[in-house]
Amino acid sequence: MPELPEVETVRRGLERRLKGRVFSRVEVRRPDLRFPLPENMAERLTGRRVEALRRRAKYLLFDLDDRQTLIGHLGMSGRMHIHDALPNAQRPHEHIVFVADDGTAVTFQDHRRFGFFDLAETSALESHRFFASLGPEPLDAAFDGAELSRRLAGKRTPIKAALLDQRIVAGLGNIYVCEALFRAGISPKRIAATVAGRRAERLVPEIKTVLEEAIAAGGSTLRDYVQASGELGYFQHDFRVYGREGEPCRKPGCRGAVGRLVQSGRSTFHCGTCQR
Repeated sequence: MPELPEVETVRRGLERRLKGRVFSRVEVRRPDLRFPLPENMAERLTGRRVEALRRRAKYLLFDLDDRQTLIGHLGMSGRMHIHDALPNAQRPHEHIVFVADDGTAVTFQDHRRFGFFDLAETSALESHRFFASLGPEPLDAAFDGAELSRRLAGKRTPIKAALLDQRIVAGLGNIYVCEALFRAGISPKRIAATVAGRRAERLVPEIKTVLEEAIAAGGSTLRDYVQASGELGYFQHDFRVYGREGEPCRKPGCRGAVGRLVQSGRSTFHCGTCQR
């Protein structure tokens, strides 16, 4: 599933082409994806101007000029493709088409149909069922060691599981949690409450750094992910532990090797020598 850097990369690509533009035509080619699509979605979006294009966790938010927000989620295999004009031929599994007043066409393609869209009042987004329980954004200035420490207090789950809990911090996924814990020298098996304090002060900057580096590199390409422009991301070439089971640890001076364990049904890559 695309993680925060991939979604942010898509958001930036869409913003460059859609911000300030009016949807002159919207096609909805099926009534549902993961969930039923909003009733009369095409009619409700046609003629609306995109005032802003934001991201919350792994959600795309299209703020419209009628004080409504189109909420989008890529799911596991959703792709947003940007075209200079509406293609003559329809690609397989293209379920929604957005055409702007300058001719730009954005298509949503999702063969697994785990993606979804919804419409909600912009002013009520914080209480929307998708967002009401979300924790802070990891790239916000307000998310610091003290805030993470407060949220980890009393948590007896492993720190890896805690960081994947969207109620503690929003948008983090398996890949970048592995990478951040490695950079911070913290074992993914460590009880979350014991990370509060000095370890949290060390971990938060690494979370921010690995996310910022991945965004700058265009996100990671795993399985089906592509940018809105159709270009592949390439941050996976800089993974330090993820997918490197059996390889020597890349931390200078460490003689350990990358190992893999399963936590909550997901692979965790780490160095048992230097991560404590």
